[in-house]
Amino acid sequence: MKHVDKKAVSETKDAPKQITMYERNLMGKVIYHLAMFFTKILVRLRYKGLENLPADSNYIVAANHQSFFDGLWLMGGVPRKHFATFSCMAGADLEDDYGLIGKVMLRVGRAILVDRNGNPIRGLIAAKKVLEAGDIVMIHPEGTRTHDGKIGEMMNGAAYLAQKTGIPIIPAYINGAYEIFSRYMPVPYPIHLRRLKRKPLTIEFGEPIYAGDYATKDEIMAAVSDWLHAKEAIALAEKDPELANLKANRLP
Repeated sequence: MKHVDKKAVSETKDAPKQITMYERNLMGKVIYHLAMFFTKILVRLRYKGLENLPADSNYIVAANHQSFFDGLWLMGGVPRKHFATFSCMAGADLEDDYGLIGKVMLRVGRAILVDRNGNPIRGLIAAKKVLEAGDIVMIHPEGTRTHDGKIGEMMNGAAYLAQKTGIPIIPAYINGAYEIFSRYMPVPYPIHLRRLKRKPLTIEFGEPIYAGDYATKDEIMAAVSDWLHAKEAIALAEKDPELANLKANRLP
């Protein structure tokens, strides 16, 4: 995979507010490695389905959105050689509304900015150029972090990118990040304080979904949605044993 030309998705230095992509600088790399180091110490982190990630070609990761650090934790599961070309689509409001941590995460995630409250097409066009250059793009179809731990309404940006580029979508389900660092927490809480145990965090990658196998963007996103919701149903049942037993008793 060749490295994307930053100039292809950025404006001039004289207009910093027009930047559509942030390159991962030295600070971003150092913070990423430190964050992953502490994650592995403080969290029971597990990755599943790694064999579904294409080894020698790029792809689109479509993941549910539970926490501020989802992109970082997703990057931790991809092959090491994919790290340099891994990009995350992120809300443009991270620049101004989330202080220093927002600006840092833009660099860590090699963020492609998208206007969540207006027209997202500029961000999608930038992501399309990044994919065509051979890089990897991660997108949260929900567009924002979950409010209740469950998957919200999904938009079809991932399907648009897959359809325009022919690059496969890898669905990814994040389970446990909401309990560690939900939108309501000022800082991460990786430890069960009462149990004094590390909280679990599981990220599972699904089999590639190819746009060519479907007639429309809606059908592509339905395939992504079906996989994510199936994984969510399993995760919710495991967190609620009574619900799991009820479903088991209903089986023929």
